[in-house]
Amino acid sequence: MKLKHLILLFVLFAGLLSGELENSSQAAQLEAYLPNQAKNIELSDPDARQQLLITLKEESGSLRDVTREVKYQIVPAGIAEVSPTGYVRPLSNGTATITAQLASAPSIKIPVHVSSFEQRRPVSFYNDVIPQLTRGGCNSGACHGTPSGKNNFHLSLLGFEPGNDFEYITKESLGRRINPAAPETSLLLQKAAGTVPHGGGSRFKPDGAEIKLISRWIREGMHYDPEKEPTVTKIDIFPKDRVLPKQATQQLVVTAYFSDGTERDITRMAEYKPNQPKMSEVNEHGVVKLKDQTGTTSVMIRFQEHVAVFMTTIPLGQPTPHLPTPENFIDQHVFAKLKVLGLPPSERCDDSTFLRRVTLDITGRIPTLEQTKAFLADQRPDKRARKIDELLNSPGYADLFASKWAGILRNKAGGNLEQVARETFGFHAWIRTSLAMNKPYNEFVTELVTARGKPGTNPAVSWYRAVKDPKDQMADIAQVFLGVRIQCAQCHHHPYEKWSQDDFYGFQAFFNTLGRKEVYKLPEDDIVYHKRIVAVAKNPNTDQELKPTPLDGAALEIPAERDPRIDLANWITDPQNPFFAKMLVNRYWKHFFGRGLVEPEDDIRITNPATHPELLNQLADSFVKSNYDLKAICRTICNSRTYQLSSFPNQYNQNDEQNYARYYPRRLPAEMMLDAMNDVAGARNNFNHQPVGIRAVALPDDSANVESFFLRVFGRPQMDTACECERTANADLAQSLHLINSDTMQQILSASDGQAVQLAREKTKDDQTHIKELYLHAFSRLPTQNELETGLNHLQKKRNQSKADPKKLSLEQAEKQAYEDIIWVMINTKEFLFNH
Repeated sequence: MKLKHLILLFVLFAGLLSGELENSSQAAQLEAYLPNQAKNIELSDPDARQQLLITLKEESGSLRDVTREVKYQIVPAGIAEVSPTGYVRPLSNGTATITAQLASAPSIKIPVHVSSFEQRRPVSFYNDVIPQLTRGGCNSGACHGTPSGKNNFHLSLLGFEPGNDFEYITKESLGRRINPAAPETSLLLQKAAGTVPHGGGSRFKPDGAEIKLISRWIREGMHYDPEKEPTVTKIDIFPKDRVLPKQATQQLVVTAYFSDGTERDITRMAEYKPNQPKMSEVNEHGVVKLKDQTGTTSVMIRFQEHVAVFMTTIPLGQPTPHLPTPENFIDQHVFAKLKVLGLPPSERCDDSTFLRRVTLDITGRIPTLEQTKAFLADQRPDKRARKIDELLNSPGYADLFASKWAGILRNKAGGNLEQVARETFGFHAWIRTSLAMNKPYNEFVTELVTARGKPGTNPAVSWYRAVKDPKDQMADIAQVFLGVRIQCAQCHHHPYEKWSQDDFYGFQAFFNTLGRKEVYKLPEDDIVYHKRIVAVAKNPNTDQELKPTPLDGAALEIPAERDPRIDLANWITDPQNPFFAKMLVNRYWKHFFGRGLVEPEDDIRITNPATHPELLNQLADSFVKSNYDLKAICRTICNSRTYQLSSFPNQYNQNDEQNYARYYPRRLPAEMMLDAMNDVAGARNNFNHQPVGIRAVALPDDSANVESFFLRVFGRPQMDTACECERTANADLAQSLHLINSDTMQQILSASDGQAVQLAREKTKDDQTHIKELYLHAFSRLPTQNELETGLNHLQKKRNQSKADPKKLSLEQAEKQAYEDIIWVMINTKEFLFNH
């Protein structure tokens, strides 16, 4: 019996012990980060520093930065010191141990080894001085980094030309900016510290580390020997991403790796910039402070020409137990993030909303009355997918997307000259035909990039009329098809990217062999041809001739007889190209959702990360696997549950602007708005050199902007650039006045054979039916009881006016005016003017 009791006690004790062990494994614990997973801090120079990052891993598994909350002790004293912010600096050779303590978790120990304390590393002009000037903003585009400098002092933008900067600082103006005998009195330092008048104000503290460092460089003899100094090969940050609550702080640690194999903590030398200032801010010590907005935000880190990015997801924290069932991989990614964010999505939109939304997005027009009635009566469970396919196969799809691409590809009439219009019409027709036949996107781009001959026989050549300069051709191709804005690199290294001037001119070389034979007043007979010369481009800053070079690639050896654009097109459309497919799917995502996964949509770079990186990658992979099928990407997006969410927010997602917890309403573009008004009012467009009744979305070029104030005031692009940002959606007073009372509105409402006239004459249907059909046409829904009664009362009011004085106002005229008023009110509502 005693044996049984002992066994039972042993089992109970073992169970309790295992439970304690299990609980202890889940208890909160501190973790310290050191670069390269090092076991200890190595400080091999009296100027070496190391920023600590102490993270509390809580019982729930969440991570919290406690670098500034823990208490630090270092034993023995005198070897190194650590500040309350976790910044470690050496004091003498030896070994010590830092202990970080927090009340809610066991302490951790971090060994520190200091060596070569007596051997001070000389200050490097490029690796030490220039970064301080950059952090202080001295060489920014708003200060001395402008092309002409400020107050006779010029620096290269962001220090990308250190050789020139060395000359400017040490030798320009007879060297008066530097005082080697008394470095602290140098004009360079006095102005930066604000001790003498300076237009840029105080950039550094008079006794700050920056002033001391530059003073030491002057005292050491102002050395600059780029051939002997190691160069930075890359920078790395930790953490790269985190899920953090609102108002949280996060210390970043930035490490530079040098060509001689050494590494250095540059946390307090790097430059930081938040990409979404409304969501986060960051100080000069690399501490990110989040604000109250949920979603995803990022911080750019730059040191010399190297860039990195930190991303953080900020949850709302609400439970999401009833997320919709995903329809495809888009929903899987979006809903997974909503779950992480604790951000409940809106409900699925109703059939009326879906029909109007998808018809506008795919064809640029509102559904007809017949289409609306048929769709709402359809009881098949897959009717939405069927409608999407029907719209993609309709002429409206080709009209709308041809208009989109004509703007991007600058199909500009150029003064509305008839001879140019012949060419722009042909170019638009080529774009539209390509879209209607669903030509694979890689073939479409290849035909455009390699176009040669006459526009009359090869319409794709027309792009080279609109964009004539090789630099502009290169920049447009990079921006439109690769999402790379490389224009900045023409004059200096790109401030937010890795592209240098050599990258710019190496890419331009692909277009430097183009020749043009122009025929006066017959642009369709102009000939674009390859000159059969070796393709090179000269970097004017270095006088070096560069061969055609793909971005991030090696220079190509292309014989003179071969058009280098063929090699360019092959590289652009290669399935392994990291830019091509991502750019297209991001552009089309923005078309349907109003914002890109990367925003702006044509600025895809490491320092401008996507809100949903994995989704962007899978969309691009899917696009490539579909053989670059443009209709397929539209179909995938429109069939997703994400696209079909309601635009009405719930109590949690009203402020969501990037996570797609609801559909984001957006104002109709100018052409869609004009066409929609005409459709409801029964009017028709009438533009010069166009058939009467042409839809505004089918206009081939910009010439209609000249004669239509409506299109101009509502932001139709002039097609001067390759950026879709040229189309504006801003609201202003001129637009409101135009909708309320303008000649255009009056002509639309009072068209001689318009809807108001027809309804006034139509006697086979009653008033209720007329008003219901107006609402079905305009909004794809029936009117509410209040809307119906308001319309009926207004009709009766007008009839009463006619009855009181039939000579002044006939019954038919009264009813016509009543219907004009009703239509006018409808098209001035946000529900009509917005796609929701």
